[in-house]
Amino acid sequence: MGRGAGVIGVLLVSALSGAPAPAAEPLEALAAKVRARETAFAKTMADRDHAAFATFVAEEALFMGRAVLRGRPAVAAGWRTYYEGPKAPFSWQPDRVEVVDSGALAFSTGPVFDPEGKRVGTFNSTWRLEKDGEWRVVLDSGCPPCACP
Repeated sequence: MGRGAGVIGVLLVSALSGAPAPAAEPLEALAAKVRARETAFAKTMADRDHAAFATFVAEEALFMGRAVLRGRPAVAAGWRTYYEGPKAPFSWQPDRVEVVDSGALAFSTGPVFDPEGKRVGTFNSTWRLEKDGEWRVVLDSGCPPCACP
């Protein structure tokens, strides 16, 4: 049996067993793509580009903050005020990205900073690889920084 047949066999067994197929790309490469997407997502805030922000949000996204925002239109509307004015009210950057073995979901987390650069929170985002091949945020939540010892 050739190498190609072996891969097909593994995928067939995975599909029949209900287990997700392994990612087509190495997880490190997928994590790098998600990190780049998260960084570009954060850049929409710095660039004050609300329309670009919305393109990173999944259609059925759930953003949990002071209010729960369901769906891309609600998230975009709820975040519009953050994009008003010349100066961003906050910024964020990923410091950790992990991808599930199937390569279909990823988790990113990192610090949130105020305009003066003081850390004021931590964001947590779940990214999903969409049918069009783009990673989009499907779940998002934040919390204040931990004062743990």
